[in-house]
Amino acid sequence: MKILNVTDGAFRKYGRVISDIDFSGLLEKMEKTTPVPEDVVYVPSVPELEALPVFRELTEKTYGELPVQIGYCNGHNLKLNALEYHRSSEIDIAVNDLVLMLGWQPDITDDFTYDTSKVELFLVPAGTAVELYATTLHYAPCHVQEKGFRCVVVLPKDTNLDLDAAHANGEDGHLTAKNKWLLGHPEGGLPAGSPMGLVGENLSL
Repeated sequence: MKILNVTDGAFRKYGRVISDIDFSGLLEKMEKTTPVPEDVVYVPSVPELEALPVFRELTEKTYGELPVQIGYCNGHNLKLNALEYHRSSEIDIAVNDLVLMLGWQPDITDDFTYDTSKVELFLVPAGTAVELYATTLHYAPCHVQEKGFRCVVVLPKDTNLDLDAAHANGEDGHLTAKNKWLLGHPEGGLPAGSPMGLVGENLSL
């Protein structure tokens, strides 16, 4: 599969590279304090990361003074498995090299299916921060090194927390957490009852 760099013009459909914020302290904290399991772990909010000065800059500059959370997604992964989207941008910051498998929300059909042949792959080099637009379909990064990947994830506060009510039918049936709509792949190993929607190959790096 072809893997482009996020500096390639094709990435502009999905997001942008953030170059006006110093993430060095956040990257150092991630490297020293967060685990890299053999599978994938996601933690929405980490107080130690949110205590860093960059938290205020992300809140005021990147999210226009909306409250945000800083968490992480770490581990080892080579497969697509699912795609999700939010009603907001997500900022991903690569502690080490990783690959994102991305799609475009307008390509979801009226019956809420998405053809995985439309997915594009992008390398996010270590130290690079990207904003993924609300229309960008994404899921867990893929590792490109044996040691796995570490990725900072910044989102509006409470995103990916447990829902307060049941949701069903149409797009609403794909809401699996607050501000998280999911299309799973039948071969993705998701929990029983997860909403499906991906058709075609479960892509593997």
